[in-house]
Amino acid sequence: MKPNKTIKLYWLLLIMLVISACSDNNETTHKFAESNETDKKSELILATTTSTQDSGLLDVLIPIFEEKHNIHVKAIAVGTGQALAMGERGEVDALLTHAPVAEEKLVAEKAVINRKRVMYNDFIIVGPTEDLAAIKGETAEVAFQKIHSTGASFVSRGDDSGTHKIEQSLWDRVKLNPTDKSWYFETGQGMGSTLQISAERDGYILTDRATYLAHQKNFQHQVILVEGDVALLNVYHVMQVNEAKHSFVNGETSRMFVEFMVSDETQAIIEEFGKDVYGQALFLPYLE
Repeated sequence: MKPNKTIKLYWLLLIMLVISACSDNNETTHKFAESNETDKKSELILATTTSTQDSGLLDVLIPIFEEKHNIHVKAIAVGTGQALAMGERGEVDALLTHAPVAEEKLVAEKAVINRKRVMYNDFIIVGPTEDLAAIKGETAEVAFQKIHSTGASFVSRGDDSGTHKIEQSLWDRVKLNPTDKSWYFETGQGMGSTLQISAERDGYILTDRATYLAHQKNFQHQVILVEGDVALLNVYHVMQVNEAKHSFVNGETSRMFVEFMVSDETQAIIEEFGKDVYGQALFLPYLE
């Protein structure tokens, strides 16, 4: 074989190898993209308040949604403030929270869409049976004033959760700031853990009713002292994170979750949840 023919044959083989490698690489990339798309379609990341998990409600509802739609749900239970921040950054697909004013801000900014009211219960003020601050039967505002004036122990979540936001609004209403007082303690933890710490310190605490009832057997010396005040209404909303603002958000599965939460089937489950154990529902349907 002449030298020039040898060189031509060498380059021809080299070109064929490159073409083959590119083809394999494109096929691998395509398959990887298909795999990611499949995972995306079959998964929902939900950020929610700790009360929906601590009460056990999510343990009932999520398996039903997963089986019904063949979608795996990753639930992240954090304070409402953290959940809303995750939604704003596009780190999750859907939100289930209970801080209406903060939620409306995200709606106005189009960070979330398809926000729908789902259910409600109420906040209560719990404290030791001795009730040293004498708040039993008072309104929430009077109770906070008495706790402040007597310096009775008060335990707060202090975590920007929906419960913490309500508590802060009540302190603002009575124009008092307890955060620099020795009797005021912030846990930075979820509702269940904060209730436990409050019981250990014989302190007063603002809590949602569902979580309190779910943990009541653990601290029977702590009782409900203030309830029924309209200022203590606790409303939950479900919403989609706006996929138009974040490419990784799964708009389809989050839309399905919103529709699931407001469906007649789910609302009937919510209405009955807790009655067999606590003699009353932990949440009540509250559709718009």
